[in-house]
Amino acid sequence: MSLHLLKLCVGAESIVDLEEWIAERQAQRRARGEPAEQLHTTRMVPKKIEEILSGGSLYWVIKGQISARQRLMDIRPFTDADGIGRCHLVMEPIVVPVEPRPFRPFQGWRYLQAKDAPRDLSEHGGDLGEMPEELRRELAGLGLL
Repeated sequence: MSLHLLKLCVGAESIVDLEEWIAERQAQRRARGEPAEQLHTTRMVPKKIEEILSGGSLYWVIKGQISARQRLMDIRPFTDADGIGRCHLVMEPIVVPVEPRPFRPFQGWRYLQAKDAPRDLSEHGGDLGEMPEELRRELAGLGLL
């Protein structure tokens, strides 16, 4: 069973914000002649890399709710110019909306067991995926989703 990571998506107001940020960063990387992969830099390196890379995703908390995920492709520890150990999380640039679930703020990232991860909206069976994100967010906040 795979293991996931959970992280705050600081600065994003919505899934659309996250998708636009990804597209912008990829365009900047292409303009510099770098691979158009999506990287997210963290300070700590996950210890359970093999479990995460066996199908794990990074779940994003946007405005107090787990809202979306991206499949993790690689985890690359490195040392920055100041000699500080850091880590690049390499993600598939496809953002998958998930069933919104409230989650309190935290620092860094957290492990998320597969059994505790919210389902993708596409697996929901109803019209939840067609509902505007803001309405989904509000209904989830009221405990109606």
